[in-house]
Amino acid sequence: MRCSSCLVAAGLLLCALATSAQSAPKPAPLVAATPPMGWNSWNFFAEKVTEQDIKNAADQMVATGMRDAGYVYINIDDTWEGERDAQGILHTNSKFPDMKGLADYVHARGLKLGIYSGPGAKTCAGYTASLGHEEQDAKMYADWGVDYLKYDLCSFREDVMYPKALHDRPEQARLMIAAYAKMGKAIQSTGKPIVYSLCQYGWDSVWEWGASVGGNLWRTTGDVEANWPSIAMILNAQAGLADYSGPGHWNDPDMLEVGNGDLSLDENRAHFSMWAMLAAPLLAGNDLPHMKPEIKAILTNKEVIALDQDPLGKQARRVYVDGEVELWTRPLANGDTALAVLNHGPERVATHPFHLPLASLGLHAGPAKNLWTGAMIALAENMPVEIARHDVLLVRIPAK
Repeated sequence: MRCSSCLVAAGLLLCALATSAQSAPKPAPLVAATPPMGWNSWNFFAEKVTEQDIKNAADQMVATGMRDAGYVYINIDDTWEGERDAQGILHTNSKFPDMKGLADYVHARGLKLGIYSGPGAKTCAGYTASLGHEEQDAKMYADWGVDYLKYDLCSFREDVMYPKALHDRPEQARLMIAAYAKMGKAIQSTGKPIVYSLCQYGWDSVWEWGASVGGNLWRTTGDVEANWPSIAMILNAQAGLADYSGPGHWNDPDMLEVGNGDLSLDENRAHFSMWAMLAAPLLAGNDLPHMKPEIKAILTNKEVIALDQDPLGKQARRVYVDGEVELWTRPLANGDTALAVLNHGPERVATHPFHLPLASLGLHAGPAKNLWTGAMIALAENMPVEIARHDVLLVRIPAK
């Protein structure tokens, strides 16, 4: 009888444990497990953006196929803000009469809504920001259904950092980090998964502390511009930062300028290629209704996007420099390797043919796929490579 009782008791215990395991809550999905992809209003609309512009952008993201290619965030940048009332609640201005309704409109199209603020009293454009109202604002964003917050340093320098620590850089850094941590904690307290984007231009090595304050991505440099010198300068600043990037926390070299300014087709392709190699957030900012077919082809290249979104989340490293030629490599989840050969120079790499040093890079000869042409090429030790100015050879090398 005792043995039978033991068996019954053991069975009940196992049943209880199994039931408990089944009813235990599953861990929440990692926010920004891969680099966020979407569209931001600033590069095209700047301070003129309206609710209708955001609705139109959402519709265009669907119509152009960009949503299906992975671009899901529609981010409102600066100038949506109105004034606070007597209770401290921040109201939108006349350009955005119904933010909750706008979020619903965006969500109904299978997209997500992003918004903008900062830790100072004013935003970069002089609108009301979040200083002293962090928890209140975070709750408001969550109630509206916002999925992404870009938090821009701007007036916090004049409002807090300089008055409290004019000549004390370590103390300025401490104040800045505390401000970003305060909003990070406020976002987490809402219980809603909101991507937290730190926009403070790489100050005080943000990559070393951004994740600790709840950041999912952080700007590593100043603003990108739609010209090759700006893109090249920002790319150069990413060398050495690979160890700080990975699932849930990404180095951010700023938004994409693909399709903007006077960038050549080669420069647009190289820009997009290198941001993908960097596992960078891909936030377009172009004129969606008038997007040229060749620009759409760049932004929706499935294999280059797959490179950016690779689940291993390893940022590329610059492994070789020879004059105007740079080589960057990136390990991928299935054991493949991505290789980018970039020509920074003013001419085609032909006057002194560049020879690919595979062995010294730890790479092997054999077939590889050109991610822009789709063609298979045969990589060989010291093979000559000719690339147009400001263009790139981007290949995926299968695991050996």
